[in-house]
Amino acid sequence: MTGNQIMFIIFSAIIIIFSILTVTSRRILRAATYLLFVLISTAGMYFMLNYEFLAAVQLTLYAGGIVVLIIFSILLTSHIEEKFETPALMKRVYAAIASIIGAILVCTTLLNYTFTPGTETAKDVNMNLIGNSLISWGEQGYALPFELISILLLAAMIAVIVVAKKVKTK
Repeated sequence: MTGNQIMFIIFSAIIIIFSILTVTSRRILRAATYLLFVLISTAGMYFMLNYEFLAAVQLTLYAGGIVVLIIFSILLTSHIEEKFETPALMKRVYAAIASIIGAILVCTTLLNYTFTPGTETAKDVNMNLIGNSLISWGEQGYALPFELISILLLAAMIAVIVVAKKVKTK
């Protein structure tokens, strides 16, 4: 077993375990912390695939931006000890059924697809091309996706504040 395979197994295990902990945790701060581990491990996968730019965006935008925003919103609204409600039994059953169907669909798709290695050589990194692509709106530009991501961040911030400001009914 090579080092890449070992790292892939470690990152995969971290992503699976902390994803499950994220959606099953009843404490909102713990769920946000578990989500941070999932996003960092996803960036590790991108680094393994030599997608350094995408990994850096993953770390700065998602792990650094959204999760920190969620944690600050929780801390600023003084709901750090708040627990989510326990879902009803039927909601748990439906969620389990949906999860099992999704897992079966993913497994059958992965097992039926024949993966072939690429034959192209890696292209040289040209910083001028990357810089022009970041500020371009054209076909090879990234300005529009970054604008859409800023709208996503705004929506995430509003959603986090709404969730964190939820009034308790006694």
